[in-house]
Amino acid sequence: MSAVFILTLVAFFGLALLGMPVAFAMFVASIGYLIASGRDVGLFGEQILNGLYDSFVLLAVPLFILAANIMNASGVSDRLFMFCQALVGRFRGGLAQVDILVSIIFSGMSGSAIADAAGPGKLVTQMMIKQGRIPPGFAASVAASSATIGPIIPPSIPMVIYAVVSDTSVGYLFLGGVIPGLIMGLAQMGLVGFVARKRNFPRGEGIPLSELPRTTYRAFPALLMPVILLYCIYGGATTPTEAAAIAAAYALALAVFFYRELSWKEGFKVLVESSKATSVVALLIAGALIFNYIVASERLPEQVGRLLDGLNVSPLVFLLLVNLLFLALGCLFDATTLLLVIVPLFLPAARALGIDLVHFGVVIVVNIMIGLITPPYGVLLFVMSGLTGIPLRDIIREIWAFIGILIAALLLMIFVPEVVLWLPRYFGYKG
Repeated sequence: MSAVFILTLVAFFGLALLGMPVAFAMFVASIGYLIASGRDVGLFGEQILNGLYDSFVLLAVPLFILAANIMNASGVSDRLFMFCQALVGRFRGGLAQVDILVSIIFSGMSGSAIADAAGPGKLVTQMMIKQGRIPPGFAASVAASSATIGPIIPPSIPMVIYAVVSDTSVGYLFLGGVIPGLIMGLAQMGLVGFVARKRNFPRGEGIPLSELPRTTYRAFPALLMPVILLYCIYGGATTPTEAAAIAAAYALALAVFFYRELSWKEGFKVLVESSKATSVVALLIAGALIFNYIVASERLPEQVGRLLDGLNVSPLVFLLLVNLLFLALGCLFDATTLLLVIVPLFLPAARALGIDLVHFGVVIVVNIMIGLITPPYGVLLFVMSGLTGIPLRDIIREIWAFIGILIAALLLMIFVPEVVLWLPRYFGYKG
C-alpha cells in the first residue's frame, strides 16, 4: 500500500471514530486521496454516477424500506401479534416466544432489522414489561436479538447490497437465507424456553384455539406478502427489483383498502421516513463506490489474495478468520459500511479458494447481523433502549446469551455449507 492510501485509511477511520457520519468520512478521505495522488477530482463524481447507473438492483432497497414502513404504520404488527399469540402465547415466557415468531414472519415483509425492532419488537417488549415478572432488559434483548432475523429471511436489504458488490444472484441469496433464518429463530426460541423455565417466567395468556381461524383471517393478507414476493422472483415473473415494487404496492393496498389504517397524515410520514432511510443508504453507497475505486487502484484485493496464497490457508480456515474479523468490526461499524467497504477486499480471495459466493454472502450477512446486537456499539441495542426507555446497561447484561446462541448458529452455517446452499440448489443453482 502506498503512503497516500495509508493516510487515507487513517483519515477515514479517524473521522468515523470522532463521530463524523461514515459516508461523509469516506467522501473527505477519498477526495483527499485523489488530490494527494495527483488524480482528477472529477473521478469522484464519475465513479459514483457510473456505479449507481450500472446497479439497477439497488432500486430494490428504497422499495423494501417503503414496504416495511407501510406495514409498520398500518397495524400489521398488531395482527401478526394476535396470530402468533394464538400459536405460542400459552407457553412459559409466551410473550417472548411470540416476539421471536412475529419477527420470523415479519422478516418476510421488511428485509430490515431496524424496521422489525421498531414495529413488532417495540410492541411486544412493552407488553412483556406490563405483564411483569420478565425483566425489562431481557424483554428488550429478545426483541433486539429476534430483529436480526429480518435481513436473513427474504427479502433482505443487506443481501441486495452484497449482490451488487459481489455480482451474485439476489434470488439465490434470498433462497440461501431461508433455512439459516429459521435456524436462528428456532435457536432463540429454544434459549427463551430454557431461560423461562430456569427463571420461572409466567405463562402467557394465550388465545383460545377457537379464535385461531378469526386471527388467521385478519393476518392472512399480510402473511401472503412473502408468498407473493417469492413467487414473483422464483416463478420467473419479475426481477427482484420489480418484486420489491410489487411488495411496496401490495403493502400500500393493504394499508389503504383492506386494513384502512393509513391516513393521509400517516402516509406522508411514512414517505418522509422512507426517504430519510433511503438517503442514508444512498450516501453510504456513493461513498463506497469511490472508496472501492481507490482500493482497486491500489490493487489491495490482489495483494490480499497473494498473501493468502503464501500462507496456504484452507477455505475453512479462511472463512473462520474472516468471520472473526467481521465479528470484531461489527461491534464498531454499521452493516452497510462493512458490506460496501470491507467485503469487496475478500471477494477475490474467496473466489480463488473456491468458496461459493452465495454461501459466503449469507454467512457474512448473518455475522454482520450479530454485530447489530454486540456491545459496545450494537445499533439494535441503542434502538431498543431509545424506543422503550430501558437503560442500555440492563439490555447489555441480558444480551450475551443471545449472542452466544447466534454465534453457534453461524458456526453451523460455516461448517455445513448445505444449510445455506440446499434450497438454492433445489431451485437450480449450479454454484
